[in-house]
Amino acid sequence: MPLPTTLKLLKDHSRQEILFGLARIPSSSRLFLGASDGKVYDVDVLAEKPEWKALEGHSSYVTGVALANGNQTLISGGYDGKLIWRKVESGEVIRTIEAAHSKWIRKVLSSPDGKRVVSIGDDMVCRVWDAESGDKLHELKGHEEKTPNHFPSMLYAACISADNRLLATGDKVGHVVIWDLAAGSRLATLEVPGLYTWDPKQRIHSIGGIRSLAFSPDGQKLAIGGIGHIGNIDHLDGPARVELFAWEKSEKLHEFLGDGKGLVASLAFGPDGKWLVGAGGDNGGLVQIYDLEAKKVARSEKAPMHIHALALVENAETLFACGHNKVAVFELKA
Repeated sequence: MPLPTTLKLLKDHSRQEILFGLARIPSSSRLFLGASDGKVYDVDVLAEKPEWKALEGHSSYVTGVALANGNQTLISGGYDGKLIWRKVESGEVIRTIEAAHSKWIRKVLSSPDGKRVVSIGDDMVCRVWDAESGDKLHELKGHEEKTPNHFPSMLYAACISADNRLLATGDKVGHVVIWDLAAGSRLATLEVPGLYTWDPKQRIHSIGGIRSLAFSPDGQKLAIGGIGHIGNIDHLDGPARVELFAWEKSEKLHEFLGDGKGLVASLAFGPDGKWLVGAGGDNGGLVQIYDLEAKKVARSEKAPMHIHALALVENAETLFACGHNKVAVFELKA
């Protein structure tokens, strides 16, 4: 699909929960949503009367969900540090790893071939698991536990390339590591300090960080999302910011600063690699489309909620998003 020029809200569903994580069964509108009540919800959001099936097992926020093993297995992770494997069709728990991370799990994702599962947490470790057996394959340590000002750091973001070869992880202070997923070896690092704000005077604290990562379809570019400089760090009152890198050369190709404010919490490339969609927000929601050839924010629209995660369908004509008290479906048209 070429660059979308219109973005239309098709449908949304209000919920009591905050919805943090999203995984979608391919070629369908069936979603698995990680929620603030410790549950994962299984729902077809485009059904005439959606039924929200609750899957229990976590004791805190469920911040990551992923599908693996030919979409037969669902893996979820949360602030309780736990990873849970389930059968997709029955919801039956296959295995539980009680202490997969010693601090909050921020994200869970699977490789496109469904053979690997990646989890990241505020213990600043990225762990790679065999999706079928649950065996831990790699423990990747490339991020400092403390910020330069001696506060605890966070490991917010990760992504895997379409060819299953590359893994990227990004932390609060703007440090990115690109890994060889199979070997567990470090390939490159990037520094993106423009996504991190330190207030040394009033609040003596920091905000921001890398909140989203996405490889281009050919794996040559890495998009990095978050928020630009913030004047008052008690609020997300800064410009939504995305930076694009040719990661092998450590070359920044462009930075996108549009009119929208807030975090860019999730990113996805269009199928041709010529455009990018990002979503997030501050108190409200935001969806932006980035034209990589023209090097500009082509579209910036308000969303009905602050968005935490998105999924772009195969032909890029539909976008599913979840966040604060809502799940929404958007139509994209060229």
